[in-house]
Amino acid sequence: MQSLTTTEQDLLAALASGQRAATEQIYRQNYHIISGWLIKNGGSATDAADLFQEAMVVLFGKAQEEEFRLTCSIGTYLFAISKHLWYKKLQKQSRNPVALYDNTGAEDEEETGIAYEDDINVHHEREAHYEQLDNALDQLGEPCRSILKAYYHHDKSMQEIAADFGYTNPDNAKTQKYKCLARLRKLFYSM
Repeated sequence: MQSLTTTEQDLLAALASGQRAATEQIYRQNYHIISGWLIKNGGSATDAADLFQEAMVVLFGKAQEEEFRLTCSIGTYLFAISKHLWYKKLQKQSRNPVALYDNTGAEDEEETGIAYEDDINVHHEREAHYEQLDNALDQLGEPCRSILKAYYHHDKSMQEIAADFGYTNPDNAKTQKYKCLARLRKLFYSM
């Protein structure tokens, strides 16, 4: 078996040349994320499998084009395609379609490409915000970083946080959380 490819460009080139290992690696790295998003947004496991397969076909086709240049991660691109395809499917199923696209039904390949690029740009912005938030959290220091992660990432209650961090009651923990959040906002917006 071939070794796993290390860079996104290598992986895309391997996909374009039809290497099975590249396809398997892309599936392993991205399927669970896209599947999870789709299921949270009303889809089934079967929908997720079908949608991801369609997104892979689009990616494979684009990778075959000599002029195609991927400006984001493969995962971001697949997510954007999947999201687009899912909304398109929901629109077709709806009796009152949301005006995501031109209602004339004349959506051509260029418009589809624009929709993908819009989704990709949104994901780039989100990735930049998450990176900025991570940097702000790193600068925030302890115990604020741990308190905010306990509350927002681990969904702990104020009572649990008070016990974990040694506060006398949940109200004191809540006060500290608000102070930490204010410091985080200040750091985030100063970057």
